[in-house]
Amino acid sequence: MAALTPENIRRAPKVLLHDHLDGGLRAGTVIDLADAVGYDALPSRDPEELAGWFLGAAHSGSLVRYLETFGHTVAVMQTREALTRVAREAAEDLAADGVVYAEIRFAPELHVELGLDLDAVVQAVLEGFAAGPPSITVRCLLTAMRHQARSREIAELAVRYRDEGVVGFDIAGAEKGFPPTRHLDAFEFVRQQNAHVTIHAGEAFGLPSIWEALQICGADRLGHGVRIVDDIVMRDGVPQLGRLAAWVRDMRIPLEMCPTSNVHTGAATSLAEHPIGLLRDLRFRVTVNTDNRLMSGCSMTSEMTALVETFDWGWADLRWLTTNAMKSAFVHFDRRLSIIDEIIKPGYDRLTREWQ
Repeated sequence: MAALTPENIRRAPKVLLHDHLDGGLRAGTVIDLADAVGYDALPSRDPEELAGWFLGAAHSGSLVRYLETFGHTVAVMQTREALTRVAREAAEDLAADGVVYAEIRFAPELHVELGLDLDAVVQAVLEGFAAGPPSITVRCLLTAMRHQARSREIAELAVRYRDEGVVGFDIAGAEKGFPPTRHLDAFEFVRQQNAHVTIHAGEAFGLPSIWEALQICGADRLGHGVRIVDDIVMRDGVPQLGRLAAWVRDMRIPLEMCPTSNVHTGAATSLAEHPIGLLRDLRFRVTVNTDNRLMSGCSMTSEMTALVETFDWGWADLRWLTTNAMKSAFVHFDRRLSIIDEIIKPGYDRLTREWQ
């Protein structure tokens, strides 16, 4: 069996469901694009220093502070060329990290400051994904900002491009004070069109946000969902699930968990205390994700490596998590099955047969 080293984990096929386009730029690309549009507010013009600044600013324990770092990346993603480049590089970077299927999300409404319309934004990003390596399948989630009032418009955009690479609709942004039910008409529209919904919920706010996302807004998946642990209590060392937690597990609701990011935003106090360990033991539909690769200085390989080291997980655990994610993807069932049978299973079989 291959040793669980970062090098071998990088070779393992991976599936990524929760990754923000504007949170995963290469630091050098941020500088290049800033030059192209005349943006002069970057805290550093050295790629290594800039990457360090993003990580330091993001690792604040506050979701609101974490979100402030996106002001710089969004500012340089305002042209068709910039959006296409960032999308293509995202596909390249993920493929190099062993990711075979990814759903990358972004908020089109944030990229219209220099005159692009929403359709042009989506088209530019899809063009970039299509130019990525053939070893990875990249699909797109369109996100509406929960503190704004354009969610129905973005939902219609997601449905309009559903056959061209957009596989779902999402809302994101500061959770507290902006419940998902403010955007109920958008969610109802998407579901009536037989399209998919994932909602950022249970990251910086608790069970009411999760309950609304699932039982009123009809989310197919939960973005983060870490606070579902608030509905699990320990009695004599035995976990007891409340009604909401039991429903989430019984219905196999996928949890798009982002451990490193959750520590950075304060959603978890440390990796060792992250609920993913307990939720995996209880057989929730757990998936592992990066959230924002630039801000959190992470990759799928580093996330998996850290979880292996923290929870003493093995290849079987990584395979289980990867299969969970592919089962939970918004691409059609036949494509999900083919990736599991033809890529994921053979990839992990090879790793578990090797001797180091």
